Amino acid sequence: MYFPVSGVDVNPIIPFAVSFIISFFTSMGGVSGSFLLLPFQISILGYTSPGVSSTNLLYNVIAVPGGVYRYIREGRMAWPLAWLIIAGTLPGIFIGVIIRIRYLSDIQNFKYFVGAVLFYLAVRIFYDLTPLAGKKITRAAALERGFQGKANQAPADNGSPPEKFRFIRTINVSWNKYTFEFYGELFSLNIISLFLFTFMIGILGGAYGIGGAAIIAPFLLTFFGLPVYAIAGATLTANFITSIAGVLFYLLIAPFYKTSGISITPDWFLGIILGLGGFMGIYLGAATQRYFPARIIKILLAIISLFLSLEYLLNLYLNK
Repeated sequence: MYFPVSGVDVNPIIPFAVSFIISFFTSMGGVSGSFLLLPFQISILGYTSPGVSSTNLLYNVIAVPGGVYRYIREGRMAWPLAWLIIAGTLPGIFIGVIIRIRYLSDIQNFKYFVGAVLFYLAVRIFYDLTPLAGKKITRAAALERGFQGKANQAPADNGSPPEKFRFIRTINVSWNKYTFEFYGELFSLNIISLFLFTFMIGILGGAYGIGGAAIIAPFLLTFFGLPVYAIAGATLTANFITSIAGVLFYLLIAPFYKTSGISITPDWFLGIILGLGGFMGIYLGAATQRYFPARIIKILLAIISLFLSLEYLLNLYLNK
């Protein structure tokens, strides 16, 4: 099947299957999988114009709601955290889109950028799996192990879970501090620090075309020491909202770039196919997350990120 907007010619089953497989595993870590789908579109499908970023955001818009629904249904949605992330990333997303179009429209420059982002994610996740990670990370890992055992007893398929299985509970939200309880332990975040970091991550996410969750999730795990089971719903929700804003912004500014010959609007048909595969993958991934050890989820994300980053960076270096 030929997709005229992107120039991609591929059997639609392939992008559907790839997005399904990627999103199934990445959604367990609170990530939609768009950070891996973008290299797939560039390197395998040959979609190299800036429109690949807006198509990637369109994928998030279609794919993410299934996972958000599952996390809400299972009592694992930290709503204040989701809205705080959105407040920081939204303005950053708009800046990132402009950077992508103005300074990263050349595919070689964009590949350097993608490779660097993926490499950082991989190294940071691997580091947090070592004893050097610090007390916060060790504490979160212990909670994750305890949660997995208890969560496997929770009914997840018949409406809302009983109160004893509502694992996340908001304790306090003030102008500078957010505190919530997860699995009997309290976690506090400085709201100002969170806003500043998510704003910068929003810029990266807007330029990359991922909504920012792929960077925010490891950030919350490492710098704030939060458990992966507690943040997945919030990061996916934020990813959904910011991706909608990103797609709309691309559409809004597209008329100003018509004469430049740069294609920045999404490939709607390709994005929908990717999104439908992602919707099914994210829904099933969110539903089965509690059966997978958090350490395995993190290792899987890190290995995939490292492999892709080294492939990009080494190939670009060797082909200079």
